[in-house]
Amino acid sequence: MYYETVFIVNPDISQENTETMTNELVDKIEKAGARIVKREYWGSRPLAYSIQKRNRGHYTLLVTDGVGDVSKMIDETLRLDERVLRFLTTSITELSDEPSPLLRRRVVASEDKSEDKPTEEKSEEKATDKTEAKSDEKVADKVEVKAEKSEETTEAEEKPEKAPAKKAAAKKEDKAEEAPVEVKEKSEEKAEG
Repeated sequence: MYYETVFIVNPDISQENTETMTNELVDKIEKAGARIVKREYWGSRPLAYSIQKRNRGHYTLLVTDGVGDVSKMIDETLRLDERVLRFLTTSITELSDEPSPLLRRRVVASEDKSEDKPTEEKSEEKATDKTEAKSDEKVADKVEVKAEKSEETTEAEEKPEKAPAKKAAAKKEDKAEEAPVEVKEKSEEKAEG
């Protein structure tokens, strides 16, 4: 039966001390009669949530081949070690010779970086391409701004005087014409009275 153990070590501990601690754990496992099938150091990685006020941790993967007592011994050892923030041991039925997905991602990323190292000529070409692209973007932005301004001015020119404003002006004129009539009527009533 294979057991896969992932444990997270306090980030205040250096990478060398983490390796030393892992070596001590491997020695205990081998003395117990099991063997280490796979060992991977995943590096210092951010935690999904803080554990003991820590936001990072050194991740290590160990795959062992042995009986169930070895699994219990690994759990007990990691539980008692104050440097370990968290650990998880699971049993697996099939063993894969490929590196874990996390380590595979790190290897691919490091290979991409080594292939992407540009020569001086390539970097100069990329720099000129970038400056040309930036200048094209600036020109396009200016054209868009001018187009927006011209649309606003044409809309303002196309719109006739607002109808409510005309109605308000017409109402004022009507009231002005009506007012003298009312005054005349009142004055006629007084004269008759």
